[in-house]
This record gives sequence, structure tokens and C-alpha cells, in this order.
Amino acid sequence: MKRTKYYWFILIALLITNACGISNPDSLPNRATAEFTSTVVTLPTGTPTETTIPTPIPTATATPHPLEIDAMRAREYPGSDIVIEQVLDPGVNYSRYYVSYLSEGLKIYALMTVPDGEKPSTGWPVVIFNHGFIPPDVYRTTERYVAYVDLIARSGYIVFRSDYRGHDGSEGEAGGAYSRADYTVDVLNAVASMKRYPDADPNRIGMWGHSMGGYITLRSMVITGDIKAGVIWAGVVASYPDMFTRWRRGTGSSLTATPSPRSWRFSLMQAYGSPEENPAFWSSISANSYLRDLSGPIQLHHGTADEDVPLEFSELLFYQMLEADQFVELYKYEGDNHNISNYFSQAMQRTIEFFDRYVK
Repeated sequence: MKRTKYYWFILIALLITNACGISNPDSLPNRATAEFTSTVVTLPTGTPTETTIPTPIPTATATPHPLEIDAMRAREYPGSDIVIEQVLDPGVNYSRYYVSYLSEGLKIYALMTVPDGEKPSTGWPVVIFNHGFIPPDVYRTTERYVAYVDLIARSGYIVFRSDYRGHDGSEGEAGGAYSRADYTVDVLNAVASMKRYPDADPNRIGMWGHSMGGYITLRSMVITGDIKAGVIWAGVVASYPDMFTRWRRGTGSSLTATPSPRSWRFSLMQAYGSPEENPAFWSSISANSYLRDLSGPIQLHHGTADEDVPLEFSELLFYQMLEADQFVELYKYEGDNHNISNYFSQAMQRTIEFFDRYVK
């Protein structure tokens, strides 16, 4: 379908939506939805688009890079028993704990909430909570994302927020997310640990991620089948080639022709060449190349004035998921920032409703 015809389809869908007063995407089953400001546009999952999943077929290198999706699938993530290190002040209807678990032999700390009341026969549903980038030496387990965790926890979920290695008291080196598999490994071991936790339902696990945590969420959902649904806010969810060429931070900023020697772009390009020189490698480390294997539906949220992660990343993933015949929802928040501060309550309500529908 030509781009012009596709845009006419969007316009017609908008007009029909406004005329008919369609506001509940659940009334239209097996569809993907996107929100543009306050209007919901409903698109069939098979709609052709101009955006495509990277065409090179991922191939293994002689020595697979730890970031390669196939290499990560081949690893084991045993997790461990969860150890309660400290009982924290409780929430309105849930208990809070400072806990630890093991990931590759490292002791990783986490914040965990558990609902009060009678536990369901199969255990409480779980949301693995993946925080965004915070300088590891500044990050503290009980700080940041307090309101996010509280609203999900009081909705009847165990919330498990891993610190990742090298953050606060966690052992290991905080080496970053985009050139190393470490943080994703820690999260996958958190999933395995929660499956062993007596109060958790191992078959009802969802995942939430913000920014860098969105990158971890998307990767996790193509590596393991244990995650029933994901919600991603302002996520770094583009393919590596798109991250390489399209990521501009701040108003008026631009990418330099040569990445900084300290950046993940530089280290990977030095070892494997540019995306143009070695497209198979860059495709092999991109979760976007494996979207047909996603473990569940995804809901995306992004502010149009985000200066940290381009709105385009969520838009690209939305259309790539349509092409992969996966269920996806995209909500855009006009003029809002990286944290979706202005529409926080609305975005959280949609988040919890999504988890209630696909996890609980």
C-alpha cells in the first residue's frame, strides 16, 4: 500500500472514530490501537505499512556476542530464592520489603511489594518493574518511581523492582544496558526468582519498563515466554540500527558522524562495523528482529515533547508489531515529557487496566 493511501486510511479512521464515538478499543477484538492526542484510531493487525522489520536475516557470528538474542535464549536464568533483608514501612494495602536474589552469582537487591489479604489459590499476579537510567552511584532502592510502584501495588499485584548490578548495594559492575547483556540477565533472573516465590503465581507475570527499562522489557519478552504482557513508557525500543542513527537527545541536538569513544555505539562499531557494513550482526542483537516471538501483547506510552528518547522509537515499534501480527497499543501524550508527568494519572490508569486484562 502506498504511503499516501495509508495516510488516507488513517484520516478516514479518525473521521469514523469521531463520528461514531468509538472510545473503547476492547469493543473491537483482535485489533491494534494507537492514540493520537485524545482520539483512538483502530487498525487491523495485518495493515501494511511503510515501516518494516529489519530485512537482514540474523545470523550467528563465529563467537556470538552476548547481546545476540539467540545467544541470550541459549543461556540459563535459574534465579534463586528471594531473601527478605528488611521489612519496610507498608503501603495502604500492601507490605513492602527490601529483598535480594542471585544473578550470575551476584547478590542483587530489589524492592518488593506483596498485597495484603487472602492470597489467591494460585498466588498473586506479578509485575516485574524495570526502572530507567539513573546514575548507579545516585540510585537508591527506596527512592524514585515511588508513585508508579504504589499504584500498581495497591491494585493487587506483587511488584518486584530490581536494582540491577552495580546499583546501590547490588554486587557487580554497572556496565550499561546497550553494549552488555548484564541488566537484562539480572531481570530474567528476577523473573525466575519470582516464579519460585511462594506467594507469586508463576503463570501470571507481567513486566513494566521506563526508558532504558523499556529496552530491557522488550528484549525480555522475545527471550522468554514467561511474560504475559508488557507496558513500556518512553522506551528505548528501536532496533540497534535505528538507535544508532536516529537517537538525538535534547532540543536541537544532532548525532555526530563519529560516536564518542566512550559510547556503546563506538565500541560495537569498532568490533563489528557499522550497520551498513554488517547488517546481520546489528539485526541479531535487535529485539525488533524477533517480534513474531513476543510472549504477549505490549502497551506503549510516549510524550510528544520527550527530549530524552524520541517518540519515533515507540511509533516504529508500533508499526513493526503490526507487521509481525502482534497486539499493540500506542498512546501519545501531547506536549508531555519523558516521565509523562502531565498525564501521569491517565497513563497509569491505562497501564493497570492493561495488566488487569492480560495478566490478572
